Amino acid sequence: METIVTDAKNIPLEAVGAAQPEKLVKNLPDVQIWLRSEAFYDLLGFINGISTAVQGIRLTDTYHVSKVMKKLLEIFERLNHLVDVTPPIDQPQRFGNKAFRAWSRKMNHDIFHVLQKCLPEDKCNYVTELGFYLSESFGNAVRIDYGTGHELSFVFFLCGLFKAGILQERDNVACALSLFNEYLLFVRRLQKTYRMEPAGSQGVWSLDDYQFIPFIWGSAQLSYKSPFPPSKFLEEEIITTHKNNYIFISCIDFIQQVKTGHFAEHSYQLWSISAVPSWSKINLGLVKIYCPNILLFNMFILEN
Repeated sequence: METIVTDAKNIPLEAVGAAQPEKLVKNLPDVQIWLRSEAFYDLLGFINGISTAVQGIRLTDTYHVSKVMKKLLEIFERLNHLVDVTPPIDQPQRFGNKAFRAWSRKMNHDIFHVLQKCLPEDKCNYVTELGFYLSESFGNAVRIDYGTGHELSFVFFLCGLFKAGILQERDNVACALSLFNEYLLFVRRLQKTYRMEPAGSQGVWSLDDYQFIPFIWGSAQLSYKSPFPPSKFLEEEIITTHKNNYIFISCIDFIQQVKTGHFAEHSYQLWSISAVPSWSKINLGLVKIYCPNILLFNMFILEN
């Protein structure tokens, strides 16, 4: 089977000497070390910090978008162009269109240079590490699948932007509602265009075939001055009215587009959330589920 990896020879020359991310969580003892690490608490703090920042703010509201953030958003212009010039091919199998492998090769060839152009000149030494996280966040080109492990890689990319001082606290809202949302829209396009399969299985913890973080940040948006209670988020009028304002509802809308049948049958865990009395309790519950089940699953199982 064809193997496609991020090619180090495509790293800009001035960044070749920079550190590359190394997978260190390889067995159960490693998991215990990681759970006590600074990186683990940085990640949780980042997820919760963004949740706090976006409370009560809609996607369509006006919020601070820095020059650096605007440059980072341009990454998706290039990635979308690569999809435009790499259409799916005719093939007998329903899932896993092999054109995704061609797209992945093009992406890996360009991604470090594209990212370098988006960073301030004095931060280009972070291109290598950030580029590897970014390149790993769009799915597996061998299996032609995508899942919460790839989403986690993008969250590490976002967290790394703050750790490196490329983004500042004033960028918190735009990080979720602009940059992450643009990523979410883009990976949905990849999933639909190349018929990507879900990567792994979360069993009873699964909210969605592909994503988890948008439900955390999406429920945080709705935790303050929500225009509707959780019991109504599956109503057609609510979805139509609010899908462009709230990440959570945009996720529900996408699921409704790609799945058929009663919602409780194909998305039971999401359906059951509608019985929770408040969005703040939903947000807290999702974070509690994410840490021991989704996060550790991806850090251990998918890393090996």
